[in-house]
Amino acid sequence: MTGTVIIPIWLFVLLGVTFILVLINKLLIPSVRWFFRKKLNKTINELNQRFNIKLRPFQLTKRQVLIDRLVHDYQVLEHVQQSSFEDEVPREVMMEKAQRYAREIVPSFNAYIYYRLGFWLAKKLAKLFYRVRVNANQSEELKSVAEDATVVFVMNHRSNMDYILVSFLVAEKIALSYAVGEWARVWPLQGLIKSMGAYFVRRNSRNPLYRKVLERYIDMATREGVCQAVFPEGGLSRDGNLRPPKLGFLDYMLRNYDYRRDRDVIFIPVGINYDRVIEDRTLLLSLDPKTEKKSRWFAIKTTLSFMFNNLKLARKHRWNRFGFASVNFAESFSIKAYCEKQNLNFQSLDTDIRFEKIEALAQKLMHSVEKAIPAVPLAIISFVLIKNTERGIDDGIISLEKLKTDARELMEKIESNGGKLVVSLKDNAGVFQTAIERLALRRLIKIKNEQVELISNQKDVIYYYANSIKFWA
Repeated sequence: MTGTVIIPIWLFVLLGVTFILVLINKLLIPSVRWFFRKKLNKTINELNQRFNIKLRPFQLTKRQVLIDRLVHDYQVLEHVQQSSFEDEVPREVMMEKAQRYAREIVPSFNAYIYYRLGFWLAKKLAKLFYRVRVNANQSEELKSVAEDATVVFVMNHRSNMDYILVSFLVAEKIALSYAVGEWARVWPLQGLIKSMGAYFVRRNSRNPLYRKVLERYIDMATREGVCQAVFPEGGLSRDGNLRPPKLGFLDYMLRNYDYRRDRDVIFIPVGINYDRVIEDRTLLLSLDPKTEKKSRWFAIKTTLSFMFNNLKLARKHRWNRFGFASVNFAESFSIKAYCEKQNLNFQSLDTDIRFEKIEALAQKLMHSVEKAIPAVPLAIISFVLIKNTERGIDDGIISLEKLKTDARELMEKIESNGGKLVVSLKDNAGVFQTAIERLALRRLIKIKNEQVELISNQKDVIYYYANSIKFWA
């Protein structure tokens, strides 16, 4: 028996849409996934051939797997149980909190984005804003590191450009994982930064459960050999001086460390300096308790506006770079050798004694960082200006010729003491003149009749740059 079957238009449309969705799911989506997976695997193979330290399996593990592993870590579970009992909160609620903290912390590293986008962007931005200089022993330091070691770059924190600058300079040798503050937890930065392998940190959080989840993630990443970069100062330098080290990150890395069984942790001290720190005035303003605190949206908007305006000037060929940005890699430091020499097992120490040992190590590392900070031309000029003002000679006014002469003498002193210079003693005339002109352009000094005078209400900016080389000068 045959006949015509009549179906409503809405049902016909629904069936058609369903068919198309099934077709996409079965044919198109797998093809797209295969395409991107092929691209990703190719990038990973390329990076592992190029890198001194290969990408770790931990970095290539699916993010959700790492989150589950972190949340179900036995120390986290113990803390959840304890917090649930002490706070009289259901265990399920505390587990949800731990899950939320883990999702917030754990990155979603993507090798393709890191190398194809991140490296390209970091390189373009670094070279757009600065004349980049790096010491020659960077490659040698990385080559000398055992392949299975965990590499940790310990750096001073001058600017938010530090992330971009160092990532670009080591991108050909190693993939870095950073701890990033809450300032970057905004769209679209958040997704991009996490895909670059960075993890977000609530720097001022006192929540015990959050600290435990963070501690366990850092411990996991360190044990699995993930290469990291840390700023022991805990934030940007506000006045140009090194800030006292905070011990949290080092303690998280080493509190369970046993040199007899665990892989070596290699610390590489890194000194960073700039002729111009983009945030200098903002940082100095933050020292004033009367200054109104701005939101992170304001900071991001201001930064983007600043970059956009400079890009416009660059397109019109009316823009000059901000001088030198220099990075100096100091001699590497093996924690395994350090512990063997002292018969030091952090895992077996009481909390108070462990913190004493961690603090001693932090001070040692920061001393190496301070020695590694390069002497950029503008910092040298600034130091001479400050010294001349403090002497009170001629009301702080100095001739251009004497300023350059004293700057050259300071260069000689720094070099003879083992400091790192960005330019050689032979090539200083032009860069000193440029540095002086930069200060005048920013209205930090006045130049009249071949005489240089500090503008009184701008001394704090000059001090900021002079302080960066105070150790050597």
